[in-house]
Amino acid sequence: MKLRTRLFISFLIIILVPVLLSVTLLIGVGVFQAGMIQSKFGIDISNLSPDIRSLFVTLTTCMVAILVVTAAILSVWINSGISAPLVNLTKATKNIRDGNLDFTIRPEGVQEIRELCEDFEEMRSRLKTANEESVAFDKENRELISNISHDLKTPITAVKGYCEGIMDGVADSPEKMDKYIRTIYNKANEMDNLINELTFYSKIDTNRIPYNFTKVNVCSYFGDASDALQLELEQKNITFRYSCDVSPDVEVIADVEQIKRVINNIISNSVKYMDKPEKRISMRVMDLGDDVQAVIEDNGKGISPKDIGNVFDRFYRTDSSRHSGQGGSGIGLSIVRKIMEDHGGRVWATSREGEGTTMYFVLRKYREGQANE
Repeated sequence: MKLRTRLFISFLIIILVPVLLSVTLLIGVGVFQAGMIQSKFGIDISNLSPDIRSLFVTLTTCMVAILVVTAAILSVWINSGISAPLVNLTKATKNIRDGNLDFTIRPEGVQEIRELCEDFEEMRSRLKTANEESVAFDKENRELISNISHDLKTPITAVKGYCEGIMDGVADSPEKMDKYIRTIYNKANEMDNLINELTFYSKIDTNRIPYNFTKVNVCSYFGDASDALQLELEQKNITFRYSCDVSPDVEVIADVEQIKRVINNIISNSVKYMDKPEKRISMRVMDLGDDVQAVIEDNGKGISPKDIGNVFDRFYRTDSSRHSGQGGSGIGLSIVRKIMEDHGGRVWATSREGEGTTMYFVLRKYREGQANE
């Protein structure tokens, strides 16, 4: 019931009850002794008989009692609809002020107060969600800083070591000098890649990833990507194989730079955890009817069943990677998932510990009449 309606009913009761009681009293007196009511309903009580006087007193007492009871009932009624909910809202306000959001506000009272309680409860729920997200964000940032510090320390230490070797004359032959310089260059590239990854990560959080969707020929694109990968992986003594089982005219809608990032992040993750003397990575592109699927398989250490479902989560790193010397910021595969979701595709992984890991990602085929997204 609305507050205005409740107040209106209370007003009518306060006005009508005394009037009705007064009319009842006057009628009762007139029944027993007509003519004793003076003008303007004045009653000459001194001329009434004892019985009439007793009746008059009784009716007056009853009228007063009824008025008191009516006032008490109205007070309780109004209090239950307004005061009690306001007390609960006051307690809730103090809880929020003190940082305690683990409570609920039950809607009660008049309609306006109920609506206020519902809005207050929604505000509390949103504040709690925002607080939990803030705590999680702070935790992720601390973990990111820790991971990045570890990742940067390794190449920086190597660069310093090789530079000191050059300055101390350890690289005393052209071959050693070339080796030292190449190592420094590779370590600098690692740091550059890490910085690029962090820059892209910041764009994910603000939804400012620069996409440029175009029609892409599948075989041509993945063929060029495989050629570049083969040259890079051969320098690391990793055997790379590529196959494309898709018709030469099949196209997809994609951002070529971001899909390249997807492939590179997956390959980098595979390279990072290679543990076999003979290292192998393969990439296959297959036709799934409405979609095109790329499969990247390695013969690394693999991922345990308890970790496989979390490898694409932000900042997640498996137990083995935490204890390995490879480190990892934990955002590479989360970037992969974000890019694939924005392409309307998906990515997942399967793995067997000690045997290797297989990553899959799917892109939608382009069809005539399909608008660029």
